[in-house]
Amino acid sequence: MRSGSSIIIFLVCLVLSPAAFAADFLKWEKLPDLPDKTGVAGPFSGVSGNALIVAGGANFPDAMPWEGGKKIWHDAIYVLPGPKTEWKIGFTLPRPNGYGISITTAEGLVCIGGGDVNEHFTDVFLLKWEKEKITTKKLPPLPMPSAFGSGALLGNSIYVAGGIETPDATNTMHVFWSLDLSKPNGKWEELEPWPGPARMLAVAAAQDGSFFLAGGTDLFAGPDGKPQRTYLDDAFRYTPEKGWKEIAKMPRPAVAAPSPAPTIGRSHFLVMSGDDGSKLGFQPVDEHPGFPKEILAYHTITDTWTRMENAPFAHVTVPAVNWEGRIVIPSGEVRPGVRSPAIWSATTITQKSAFGTFDYITLAGYLGSIVLIGLYCSRRHQTTADFFLGGKRIPWWAAGISIFGTQLSAITFLAIPAKVYSTDWTYFLNNMMVVAITPIVVFFYLPFFRRLNVTTAYEYLEHRFNVVVRMFAAATFCILQMGRMGIVLFLPALALSAVTGINIYLCIVLMGVLTTFYSATGGIEAVIWTDLAQVAVLLLAAVVSLFLIASQVDGGFGTIVSTGIAEGKFHMVDWTWDMTTTSILVMTLGTWLSLFGPYSADQSVVQRYLTTPDEKQAAKSMWTNMILVVPATLLFFTVGTALYVFYKTHPEQLNPTLDTDAVFPWFISHSLPTGVVGLVIAGVFAAAMSSLDSSINSMSTVITTDFYRRARPNASDRTCLRLARTLTVLLGIAGTATALLMAGYNIKSLWDVFLRIIGLLGGGLAGVFVLGIFTRRANATGALMGLIASAVLLGWIQQNTRLHFFLFGGIGMVSCVVFGYFTSLFFGSKPLLSGKQLTIHSLFRSPIESTERRLSKK
Repeated sequence: MRSGSSIIIFLVCLVLSPAAFAADFLKWEKLPDLPDKTGVAGPFSGVSGNALIVAGGANFPDAMPWEGGKKIWHDAIYVLPGPKTEWKIGFTLPRPNGYGISITTAEGLVCIGGGDVNEHFTDVFLLKWEKEKITTKKLPPLPMPSAFGSGALLGNSIYVAGGIETPDATNTMHVFWSLDLSKPNGKWEELEPWPGPARMLAVAAAQDGSFFLAGGTDLFAGPDGKPQRTYLDDAFRYTPEKGWKEIAKMPRPAVAAPSPAPTIGRSHFLVMSGDDGSKLGFQPVDEHPGFPKEILAYHTITDTWTRMENAPFAHVTVPAVNWEGRIVIPSGEVRPGVRSPAIWSATTITQKSAFGTFDYITLAGYLGSIVLIGLYCSRRHQTTADFFLGGKRIPWWAAGISIFGTQLSAITFLAIPAKVYSTDWTYFLNNMMVVAITPIVVFFYLPFFRRLNVTTAYEYLEHRFNVVVRMFAAATFCILQMGRMGIVLFLPALALSAVTGINIYLCIVLMGVLTTFYSATGGIEAVIWTDLAQVAVLLLAAVVSLFLIASQVDGGFGTIVSTGIAEGKFHMVDWTWDMTTTSILVMTLGTWLSLFGPYSADQSVVQRYLTTPDEKQAAKSMWTNMILVVPATLLFFTVGTALYVFYKTHPEQLNPTLDTDAVFPWFISHSLPTGVVGLVIAGVFAAAMSSLDSSINSMSTVITTDFYRRARPNASDRTCLRLARTLTVLLGIAGTATALLMAGYNIKSLWDVFLRIIGLLGGGLAGVFVLGIFTRRANATGALMGLIASAVLLGWIQQNTRLHFFLFGGIGMVSCVVFGYFTSLFFGSKPLLSGKQLTIHSLFRSPIESTERRLSKK
């Protein structure tokens, strides 16, 4: 105990004082100035046809307000086709207009409300830039006139909040409207407003599936009857179907900050500048310091505000526009009454942490040990039985740990903490369904795979149905694995490269080449024993990370638990019948049915069952996997909650430019000491390699056994062994090359479509095994028709329903069983006598060994 405690204390003491996130996360530059040399405030601005549009607004063209200048509203439209081009002029609005709401949509720039010196408008129209011309299209008008309001686009709906009804109003509007753009004849719908004061000139944003409203000002009549301002710093979040809730207050008031607020990553939006009320009224330039240049960043997950860097300018009463990967602030007001024609543009800077010498030493030590294991195991592989099944000499505990490692990819290692960090423990039940599937596999599937003395799971399908079913299932498995290999290499390499600075191509090549090497030299035995080392490194990395996260939170684990409880981060069950969300039935029954695929029809898992000396030890390997899943799930979910608490108490260390999925790698690279970073990165490598080696070895086994050896039964074992090693190398090269292509070219979206299509067959493949094992009437025709029909049905469901994706595997399996069984009753030949005896109904009544002997005599 003392030595263990000393290690923990030593590791905690190693932690370096975490530095705040680097201030310069935006790179600013100027675009061509607006043709109006005075500049305008309150313009409509957005993007259409890849061009930046700035329209309308108001200014003091002749003299400043304190000099008696008159405010003029404009109707001019300016178009900037590209960042390095010149403005195009000569276009106009239907009438002078300013201080409305600007929303960029796929169709063009939607202009909402606004007004002039005499009145405010209900006008809503679309500006579209095409063929070097501006076209205008009327949209449904607002329910009442409004200017100085706030709005943002969330999904297909525009949301509008607040404003004032007339130019001389002494009170603001407490209204909240929405317009669904997907409805051809849609109208504005009045919704329940936010639970706070009415306001105008607030900041609106759409991020993380919600609409946000922050700051602004309320109005009241002063002693002279003129409007006076109350500066607001409160903020609210509206989520469709859930309603409003108040969120953390802003660090300072912000009135007329650029809105809609620019969003960064998947969980931040920025409040740039904004009048904080420290200086009021029109004043000569030398007496007014200008508005604050400070940028405030709000994080939607931890509900925290952070004071970020200062911008090189402070423009208000102007929209913020996302244009060609830039944040653009087009013109605006720099002091009360003073405009600027400057167009500022910002691009994000990705911050990376250097990978230290000790980190490289740690990573190299891990990779070197993996190579040595592969070389050691290669000495014992003289036959295909050695290469595919490890000579059936693998201990049950080693096979069980390998099954666990096979199912735990690097994507899981990084994604589970990120998911828990951003949500709660709802997905915990998903992992716990392994406990429910294990008895089914042990008592009903293992006996068939073991007593038939098969090398692949798909050999059983030929015994039960026919060779066509076997070939179809084997081919489906190989295609699924080919699609998977590139992803399990590319995604973790991408995450590591984004935050550590390690070259993404180096990550992919290292993982791919080394995994291919030990898989080709040592076969399944090397795969299993390296899986043990990889699982050990992976779990150690997670444990060390958890303790180091806790060491940087005041109060340690006590604070993590108490904050998690207070924030609802340990919420686990959604007691609802809604099948489109993570309801209790989706997470239990849906996941349980989906697990039939990997644990009964996936050769990379089934192959582990076959490497132990006997059936009893194979069963023990499954129980081992089940036992490991529970503490490992608790560990990774706790890491996610700990990350949430850490960043809630240290929001300044968040990187707003990164996606949520990169939060764990970001913490690893920026908050852990050198050396420990290398250990945790080795854990990510381990998780990726344990998944990749399983795919490579199992595909080599299937191609050699189910295709080559089936077509050439007289081929010598030595020939088959050479083929298996060659296939291992070729498959490893193919998986590595696919990941490199994803890194070098924008093909990930196409690959996602490919995976989605082949994924339609995964549940059906499990259904074929259910038909074979649990029914006597199912035949080959029914099995094939069931598999095809389930894929068609599942494709239709994915395209036309909102069912949660956790249901897809179960739907595929159940529909395959239903279609396959009834098709077998009406079409096709009767099942073979031997096939009927290879079902659960004959498992305990007549030994399967006798069936195997009868088959061998034929």
